[in-house]
Amino acid sequence: MAMDYKNAGVDIEAGYRSVELMKKYVKETMRPEVLGGIGGFSGAFSMDALKKMEKPVLLSGTDGVGTKLKLAFLLDKHDTIGIDCVAMCVNDVACAGGEPLFFLDYIACGKNYPEKIAAIVKGVAEGCRQAGAALIGGETAEHPGLMPEEEYDLAGFAVGVVDEKDLITGADIAPGDALIGIASSGVHSNGFSLIRKVFAMTRESLDTYYDELGTTLGEALLAPTRIYVKALRSVRDAGVRVKGCSHITGGGFYENIPRMLPDHIRAAVRKDSYQVPAIFGLLQRTGGIEEKMMYNTYNMGLGMVLAVDPSDVQRTLDAVRAAGEEPFLVGSCEAGEKGVTIC
Repeated sequence: MAMDYKNAGVDIEAGYRSVELMKKYVKETMRPEVLGGIGGFSGAFSMDALKKMEKPVLLSGTDGVGTKLKLAFLLDKHDTIGIDCVAMCVNDVACAGGEPLFFLDYIACGKNYPEKIAAIVKGVAEGCRQAGAALIGGETAEHPGLMPEEEYDLAGFAVGVVDEKDLITGADIAPGDALIGIASSGVHSNGFSLIRKVFAMTRESLDTYYDELGTTLGEALLAPTRIYVKALRSVRDAGVRVKGCSHITGGGFYENIPRMLPDHIRAAVRKDSYQVPAIFGLLQRTGGIEEKMMYNTYNMGLGMVLAVDPSDVQRTLDAVRAAGEEPFLVGSCEAGEKGVTIC
């Protein structure tokens, strides 16, 4: 048998087929600034619109989905994991006050199954659509021998822009400022290494229906990460100046909220100010996890926390609701050692 690339484990035709299948999803994310078609060596994006800004600042964020992918493999459901990948990147850009402009994704797989790759990219495109970002490029790499044929890894990065005067830095957060939390859809994309220790990672376990969840365990855990770009834009359009913004990811409340705080400001978050989603209670009980560890690992129902002037609370709540998200007044800032008190 003559040796060729296919015999070595890389199927070039499958690569072509997956590109054809994903094109229709990619097209739905286009913005007027995108130049050229799909399939070039690089993605071209016009910077003309930036000329209207006084001092345009580029923002970027990169991330993957982590071990949440294991659930997608077990459930053989691949069309939402891309939303998670986009969300993890664009929420970080939005946190700084930025508008995401474009996104690129990277998929490494043991074997290219074109329909599976297209399903992953469908989710990436849906995340981009929710964020208003164009999916202007990506890469699918087939890695035979490096990873199992049924598995893949997914990562990406977003580039956004903000006028320097609109940057959210947290520098002028003051005692008395209000904290507004925006509801998460569940565990988002963090803490899955612990989840996989608490619950049996079998099809039977993930397909188990729980009354308290109103769904199966697998569906509750795989629920895609919320994208908060439109909510933050809605707040800005309402004339509210967001003083600080924290995307609650790995490290939970204790690690992420202080990232937006200046020195000598402490955030006080009231546990009873909103309903913690049932998935967290189930996880805590089943795993016998201490409450502090829960708040130090998970978003506990709040995917984003904003600091605003007390006079802006109602306008902020209304603007977040108008964007289709659920906000809560969850606490306030006080003078003290930089950090978080959960009370």
